[in-house]
Amino acid sequence: MNAAPGPVADAAAPLAPFDLLRDAIVRDLAWLLFSPDLLRAQPPAGVLARLFETPAEEAATVAWLRALDAGPDSLHRHIAASRITRLGRYAECLLGWFLQHGPAARLVAANVALRRAGVTLGECDFLVETASGRRLHWELAVKCYLHAGAGRGQLADYVGPNLQDRFDLKLSHLLDHQLPLSAREEFATLGHRGPWEPAMFIKGWLFHGVTGSVTGAEREAPQIDPAHARGWWATRTDWPAFAAPQAAAWKVLPRLEWLAPRRYAASASDASGPSPETAFVDAATLLNQLERQTGPTMVASFVRDEAGRWIEQSRGFIVPDDWPRRGQAFARQ
Repeated sequence: MNAAPGPVADAAAPLAPFDLLRDAIVRDLAWLLFSPDLLRAQPPAGVLARLFETPAEEAATVAWLRALDAGPDSLHRHIAASRITRLGRYAECLLGWFLQHGPAARLVAANVALRRAGVTLGECDFLVETASGRRLHWELAVKCYLHAGAGRGQLADYVGPNLQDRFDLKLSHLLDHQLPLSAREEFATLGHRGPWEPAMFIKGWLFHGVTGSVTGAEREAPQIDPAHARGWWATRTDWPAFAAPQAAAWKVLPRLEWLAPRRYAASASDASGPSPETAFVDAATLLNQLERQTGPTMVASFVRDEAGRWIEQSRGFIVPDDWPRRGQAFARQ
């Protein structure tokens, strides 16, 4: 069914640098560059990557993105040729494209494998050089974690939707293994003259429960940047009461649409991509579509702006009713 027109987006809401861009892939790139970090700096080892050395570089990047938005074909070809299926790989391709073609730091090498006696010790995601000559080693991670704790305020409470990943374990791996790679003796033999300054580039979304003992009022872990992008999660049982006042139009978000908030054209001819209007459904229909779900599914609500475009209002996961119990158990392992 087609969704009802629904409420209109707030035209007075503050705009992020990616909000006025029309092309979906360019918007994802801009979101990757300008969205808040998930984490605060974790000194001494956990330095946050900074894309721009000067305000002029930042302004030049905004102008560059606008020009790319007007003619994104080369970026589209790059993404299509990469045959991407994973969100992390998609983010790597976007950031690599920016470092090769953008007006800020320059890409020296990507996915630099470090080996000893034929055994791979790890890979450095990006080696970059700034305009001032600084040599930086960046480790990129794009994560979507659901808060499954019970008010503990610990990083372990943030777990992956499929309960195969946890934020505290990811941070430990970054600090203890990935970031030190460029300082290892084996790295010096690869020909990339240093020294290299390691930094982490951590983007994504954190999702908080909407009802019960895991509400949006739980204490956040002190490592979390309070400005992080956030959403919600709800069980199938809680979904009808939660969704009813939210919006009239809902849509499942495919994994490669998990970066920037989505915007869809009023017509299929718009440069922001094909109109998904036939995919919009009401909350009850959406739940029926997920009747056989075995794990969390990301969905988003949409409203129309004054030009008739569909604007993402919020996003979150619908989870099976037994997921909170399993998520809390995984958080406490």
